[in-house]
Amino acid sequence: MKKLKNRTKRRIILCIFAVVVLILIILIVRGVMGLFGREADVTAGVEYIKQEEAGDVAEIEEKINLLEKQDSNGEDTRSLKEKFTGAVVLGDSIAAGFLEYDVLNASSVVSQIGVHLNELDDLITQVQGLSPGIIFLSVGMNDVAQDTASFTEQYRTVLEKIMEDVPDAHIFVNSIFPVQDNALEEDASLENIAACNEALKELCDSLQIGFIDNTELVQDQYYEEDGIHFKADFYPVWGERMAEMASL
Repeated sequence: MKKLKNRTKRRIILCIFAVVVLILIILIVRGVMGLFGREADVTAGVEYIKQEEAGDVAEIEEKINLLEKQDSNGEDTRSLKEKFTGAVVLGDSIAAGFLEYDVLNASSVVSQIGVHLNELDDLITQVQGLSPGIIFLSVGMNDVAQDTASFTEQYRTVLEKIMEDVPDAHIFVNSIFPVQDNALEEDASLENIAACNEALKELCDSLQIGFIDNTELVQDQYYEEDGIHFKADFYPVWGERMAEMASL
């Protein structure tokens, strides 16, 4: 009888243990199903999307651009080729140096050696085909021999054509670079550069176009022997200057 009672007790204990284990298993299964089996609550996500859609799109895009420009240390590590994606430098032989020294991609430079202000239609058509968001002009060196009034009117015609043909682009005008004394000895008309730059700045102000003053950007070591054109190490300096002014 005593042995029977002990067996009964053991069976009762085993049954209770089994029931407890079964209950735990059921609770665990329900918990897992609750995590993975239930429908996702998308209310918060939908509300966030609505708020973002109602927000200032320009502000959101600006924040995204800033994040893309910065690495984890807050420094901009992009190359000039990357910065100038969607931007075009339109110019003469000086601008052509960006391609000659492989500083910018071919899609970011449209240039022609010796081009004059009244000869830019074909170049503007090329720029139009690229659909840039930003256009940097670097022309006028070959036209400073004329009087300032004529120079200004020709430049105005160029700007108005670009604004008409590429209306969505932001335009920045580079000042004409100063030249060294040996260049002035060869061509006295280059002394008009300062006066043309002053007139060019006033023109840009009147049209609400960005003007980039490069007068103090160049140093003697950057010049080629002709005192007009520039060596390879100048182009990254100039490119960064334009990128900074246009917030590329």
